[in-house]
Amino acid sequence: MLDPDEPAPFVLENTGGGSPWLLTCEHGGRRLPRALGDLGLPAAAFERHIAWDIGALGVARSLARALDAELVHQPYSRLVVDCNRPPTRPSFIPEISEATVIPGNLGLAPEARLAREKAIWRPFQDAVAEAVGGRAGLLAIHSFTPVYKEQVRPWQLGFLHARAERLALDLQRWFAAEAQIEAALNEPYCVDADDYTIPVHGDARGRPAVLVEIRQDLIADARGQARWADLLRRAVLNLEPPAQPAQSE
Repeated sequence: MLDPDEPAPFVLENTGGGSPWLLTCEHGGRRLPRALGDLGLPAAAFERHIAWDIGALGVARSLARALDAELVHQPYSRLVVDCNRPPTRPSFIPEISEATVIPGNLGLAPEARLAREKAIWRPFQDAVAEAVGGRAGLLAIHSFTPVYKEQVRPWQLGFLHARAERLALDLQRWFAAEAQIEAALNEPYCVDADDYTIPVHGDARGRPAVLVEIRQDLIADARGQARWADLLRRAVLNLEPPAQPAQSE
């Protein structure tokens, strides 16, 4: 699937960071493996949110530097394979994203799906699993489109959680009190069976874990990314540091 001269399926940054938090960015890239061509899409499709989380990687990198936190991110487009989805879910390799048909994903044979899983999804998950073993908490950095299927999304920021309700509430309260931003909980969607990072790498391993969603128009440029990374830095430093689980996997 990936030629030797193509980028690896995950990138590690600041691996020696002293923060107890691990940062991930599952949808930060929009590359395509050479073997898949353009998936039958025009170049303009890869400027859109269907291909990547606009601005998320810039925020994640700035936040990692500011917190001295390790970051694991994904350089390939989620249209190739979604690294925040279990392989059993239809959205793992989407045939339609929003209203856009992805021709290169239609009717894939099981072996073609497995090839993408082995080449990109599995190495990324292994990297996150290893990194989170040495950290006490997990924050996944994402962005969301202001309008989805003609529905306006009014929120600036959302904290998505399953078990880590206290962490999400503490972050929400800080933004309300210190930044006068009303962050939503479990919006623009909630963590469910379609998600992987938070339930598997966070909740199941005893780490407080929250998926941070920032509206993409707020972080579409470097200035916006720096602003939101600084807000998140201040919010995270205000938290009580997470305790390392008694038994680290």
